[in-house]
Amino acid sequence: MRILHYLWIDPSDPARRGGGVRGYVQGLIAAQASLPGVKVTSLASGLAHDLRPRAPFWRRVRPGHSEIVNSATLAPSHADFATPAQLADAATEAVFGDFLTRTGPYDVVHLHGLEGVPARVLERAAQGSRVLVSLHNYHPFCPQVNLWWNEAAHCTSFDGGRRCATCLPVQPRPGPVRLAYAVESILARVRMGPGTGAYRRLWQPVMRAGWGGVRALVRLRSGHDGPVLKAPRDTGSGFHTRRAEMVRLLNTHCDVVLAVSERTAEIARDFGLDRVRCVYIGTDHARHWTQTAPRPLPAQLMPDRPLRLAYLGYMRDDKGFGFLLQALHALPPDRARQVHLCVAARRGAARFMQAMTALEPYLAGLTWHDGYDPAALDDILAQTDFGIVPPLWEDNLPQVALEMHARHIPLITSDRGGAQELGGTADLVFRAGDVADFTALIARILSREVSLQAYWDGARPPVSMAQHAQELIRHYAGAS
Repeated sequence: MRILHYLWIDPSDPARRGGGVRGYVQGLIAAQASLPGVKVTSLASGLAHDLRPRAPFWRRVRPGHSEIVNSATLAPSHADFATPAQLADAATEAVFGDFLTRTGPYDVVHLHGLEGVPARVLERAAQGSRVLVSLHNYHPFCPQVNLWWNEAAHCTSFDGGRRCATCLPVQPRPGPVRLAYAVESILARVRMGPGTGAYRRLWQPVMRAGWGGVRALVRLRSGHDGPVLKAPRDTGSGFHTRRAEMVRLLNTHCDVVLAVSERTAEIARDFGLDRVRCVYIGTDHARHWTQTAPRPLPAQLMPDRPLRLAYLGYMRDDKGFGFLLQALHALPPDRARQVHLCVAARRGAARFMQAMTALEPYLAGLTWHDGYDPAALDDILAQTDFGIVPPLWEDNLPQVALEMHARHIPLITSDRGGAQELGGTADLVFRAGDVADFTALIARILSREVSLQAYWDGARPPVSMAQHAQELIRHYAGAS
């Protein structure tokens, strides 16, 4: 069986961009490549660009992995928010088809989203291959990908596309973004690209400063400082067309749409997708399930042995990080002194860092790790009583939830997204964004009113990557 995996980022990206999805795809490729009779190839698109404008083409990066250069569709999706190229671009579609012809044929084309290529590549993929698309986010329905409106709130109303027209406070211009990507491609060729020390010291700080670095490049290239950001569109018709065409293409050309949680499947069906099947993703951390056991809470919680909570991932509002800090600060003082928070997340916006500083003396303690390597998780989580996964968006199935769940750490989750499906009861689920409901849940935990026995009795065992690879092979073969 010959399998092609598509993801906008290189699964072995040295800078480890692409979040948990990239790591998942990397692990899946390794697991499937070890199966007898299976050959795996991967393709990326949307990041590699030339400094001078040229037609799209593809090139081999290393054995087993190639990339499309100069794709008309940028990645990630919000880099060219709902541009027409997200649906169709003849040149990029032709390059995708040429890649399939010259490197195939493939029995299966498995796309982990459509960011970085026009959605109409599905038509090319379906010519002789079984096509599967995994929904790791909501890109087909939402160009912001996470149903997160105006960078501030959960999106509950499409309004025929009109709400999308006011979604972004500012909208990136694809031209300057493509120019920035071209510079990164040049740096990568001289071994100074993402993931290198030189990149981190010289270019990444410029990019993190916002769009200032892109403005500087535009000045150097054009002789004037043109606007890098433009106002959002004032009509919803294009967004309505985008969603309808995405759904049509998926329903017409995909054999199966894989949802990574039941909640994701429910949302996909509500948006009109057919042939949706829930397949929980595998994780390399599943091995910890047989090596650990549920941890009992101490007989008494006090400042020198507080309730230890852990938050992993990103300091972002949609992930619920700002909400978490606010909610913990809303605990009554006597409760707060019974709680310790461990945060393992890269340094975020100044307001998050300030909020953590203000929260620390209010709690029994606060420990911060500036990001984490998965190999360090056992040490970071050694004393954790509960993990917290509090997304304000419908987070499909966060990798951080699997990482903690596999170690028998019970999860306090919001009622949005797939993380709530891992535990055996709803006793540790609170209403997303509801401070009062969250603090009431913490109070119940501190008062021993939550049964962890019931939680673990019905918990969903994590799926190993080897098991997951085999399960997908069955779906590839058309088994139900």
